Amino acid sequence: MKIFDVKHLAEADKVTIEKQGITSEQLMERAATKVYEEVHKRLNNNPLPIKIFCGIGNNGGDGLVLGRLLLKEGYNVKVYVVNFTNRRSPDFLLNYNRFQEISKKWPILLKGEDDFPEIAKGDFVIDAIFGIGLNKPAEDWVATLIRHINKSGAFILSIDMPSGLFSNKPPGKDDAIIYSNFTLTFQAPKLVFFLPGTAEYVGDFQVLDIGLDSEYLASAPAAAQLINKSEAVNLYKPRKQFSHKGDYGHSLIMGGSYGKIGSISLTATAALKAKCRNGNNLCSLLWL
Repeated sequence: MKIFDVKHLAEADKVTIEKQGITSEQLMERAATKVYEEVHKRLNNNPLPIKIFCGIGNNGGDGLVLGRLLLKEGYNVKVYVVNFTNRRSPDFLLNYNRFQEISKKWPILLKGEDDFPEIAKGDFVIDAIFGIGLNKPAEDWVATLIRHINKSGAFILSIDMPSGLFSNKPPGKDDAIIYSNFTLTFQAPKLVFFLPGTAEYVGDFQVLDIGLDSEYLASAPAAAQLINKSEAVNLYKPRKQFSHKGDYGHSLIMGGSYGKIGSISLTATAALKAKCRNGNNLCSLLWL
């Protein structure tokens, strides 16, 4: 599976909109509907309080669509808009108005710490504050809000990315980042989902296919490749019954230094167990 950088995911959106003859708002509706389907399947009309925290960009727009769909299904939903700037994306504004049409009241605006709602341990929190386009750490009261959510003990679901986490670089030591229990991410996992310093923020995750153009995704360069069991099996080449070990190349294992030979010893042992025999110079060790 390909792991894409932000640039190529954004380009995939543009290509999809053009080739499928849809609007960016329709693509947002499609993506958020996928999130709704997963949430509804798991909650099954559970009356627990749902609190959705939306930013003012497209990730927040996803949260507004989700809130509208949950309200229509009869869920106990409150939607909060993290109003840290007056700059809003067009699709956010469109869905901001649509939410009001369904709920008959506007989402609750958060303008500072005095506006923070109480979050109980039994609440279900949906994080839609920042998405993959984040390029600087959360600041001021928004950072405090993220820490407030983390401290609540509520179950936290993030849409696409845990808010405050960059998709293409490690966070700073003191950055405020949502600690998600579960992340529903769009189309492909992000590289930071697998790194030791950032995976803990993501929790478990599921990739949602939102129908981005398959031809573009197949041709676009990958930032990394994720190899899972099924793909690894496809790489396996069975050996002929009466072939010779010398028909399959050699293993040269290099590494280690005085007092630090543990890793190379383990590697050599693994090579031998994988039938790379120490004979005819097939398995050679170079101690450094």
